[in-house]
Amino acid sequence: MSTAATMNSARIRDLMPDDLPEVVLPRCEVRPILKGQKAIVTGASSGIGRAIAVGLCAAGADVVVNYIGDGAPAEEVVHEATHCGCASRGRAIAIRADVSDEKQVTDMFRRTIEEFGTVDILVNNAGMQQDAPLEQMTLAQWNRVISVNLTGQFLCAREAVKEFKRRGVRAGVSASAGKIICVSSVHEVIPWAGHVNYAASKGGVMLMMKSIAQEVAPWRIRVNSICPGAIRTPINRAAWETSDAYNDLMRLIPYKRIGETDDIARLATWLASDEADYITGASLFVDGGMTLYPGFEAGG
Repeated sequence: MSTAATMNSARIRDLMPDDLPEVVLPRCEVRPILKGQKAIVTGASSGIGRAIAVGLCAAGADVVVNYIGDGAPAEEVVHEATHCGCASRGRAIAIRADVSDEKQVTDMFRRTIEEFGTVDILVNNAGMQQDAPLEQMTLAQWNRVISVNLTGQFLCAREAVKEFKRRGVRAGVSASAGKIICVSSVHEVIPWAGHVNYAASKGGVMLMMKSIAQEVAPWRIRVNSICPGAIRTPINRAAWETSDAYNDLMRLIPYKRIGETDDIARLATWLASDEADYITGASLFVDGGMTLYPGFEAGG
């Protein structure tokens, strides 16, 4: 590193507060911007999916809480969403389906349409990790992550677009015929050694999303991605639950706080609304600056 860069780095450290306060996100006023709309949120029994399902329901949408495995956590999300205290809140039901299974996906959409009449919003959130160094990664690990994270989003998007085109724009409900929000990751652009299946799946989501958006825009269907950085969820507890781990994580985040699930839910709710009607084909990063190459903040 050059002398100038070293001096610059020292100045930055001098300007940094020694002890940043714990961030508590303010509770925003919930507006009924999704009133009358019907949504499916995949992988909604915990973490980011849970927060998005609750947020959409609070904004007035009727929401399917998709899950796989134990149904109890999904029913807890249903209860939370429908007892949030918001006058505009919609209804919620839980539907079990493995998004990587074509028949289970088509059955989930059929049941949703039977219950709610249609689908206006799809949030493709279901995802997983099965990490290993490249030479130790099994074909089963590769296939399972790609099947859930990428193929699952394709299968759900395909069914959603079929319904959006069949029904068209519902005047008085939404300016668009339908919205798809793909939950991707900063790792659609940041390589991640030891996680090649996950990074490949998210890179695939990025171009899949843009290609679908280009194809269906003439039908007034909007398709976008939300790309979270480090978010406080159970899946990455080891990265934030101790002070040492948290401080180490902050080296990657210029904004110097971990993201919260509400950071993602607020964007998803807005992006699904008519307030975002002219946005399609966009990857929106919610990462506190993780994609700003923080290793170069002092000039490299």
